[in-house]
Amino acid sequence: MTETRIEDVARRRLRSLRLGRGWTLDDLARRSNIGASTISRLETGHRRLAIDTLAELARALETTVDELLADESDDDVVIRPTRRKGHDGAVHWPLTRHHDPSGRVVAKMRIPASRKRPDQRVHPGRDWFYVLEGTARLLLGERELLIEAGQAVEFNTMTPHWIAGYGGPVEILIIFDRHGEQAHLVPTRPPAAGKDS
Repeated sequence: MTETRIEDVARRRLRSLRLGRGWTLDDLARRSNIGASTISRLETGHRRLAIDTLAELARALETTVDELLADESDDDVVIRPTRRKGHDGAVHWPLTRHHDPSGRVVAKMRIPASRKRPDQRVHPGRDWFYVLEGTARLLLGERELLIEAGQAVEFNTMTPHWIAGYGGPVEILIIFDRHGEQAHLVPTRPPAAGKDS
C-alpha cells in the first residue's frame, strides 16, 4: 500500500471507530488528550498523521495502531467487536453498531463474580440475556436467581436489577435498548484533561 493509501485507511478507520462507539470529537478528545479540532483535521486529511498521535488515539479507542491501519473494505457489513471496559470490572464486546436503526444493542459481556450486594439499577425497557459460559447471579427486586450456561432470561428493567458471575466470571450475550446500554455498558466519563482523579 502507498503512504497516501495507508493514511486514507487510517483516517476512515479512526472516524469509523469513533462513530461506532457513539463518540463525538469532544468525547475522543477527552479520552486521548488530543484536541477535538486536531482530531477533526486528522479525520478529514487536513493534518498529517504521526505515529505518536495514532498511538494515543488507538489507546483511547481501546484498539491498536495496527487496527487503525488495517484496510477493511467490508466495514459496512462486518462488525469487528473490540473489547471495552464497563462498570465494576466487567468487559464487553459490542456486536451491533451504535447507530443501529432498531435501537437495540447486542453485546457479549464478561462479568466477574461479586460477593457484595450492590445497589440495583432501574431504567426503562426490557433486558434479555443468554448465558454462554459460567453461572449468572441475577438480583431482580427481592429475588435472587442463578442462571446457568444454556439458559436465558428476560425481564422488565423497571424492576431493580443487577447481574454478576456466581462462583467465577460469567459470559453472557445480552440484548437491550439505549437505556440499557447507558445503564450497563457506558462507564463513567474519565476526568477532564489536567484534572486529578
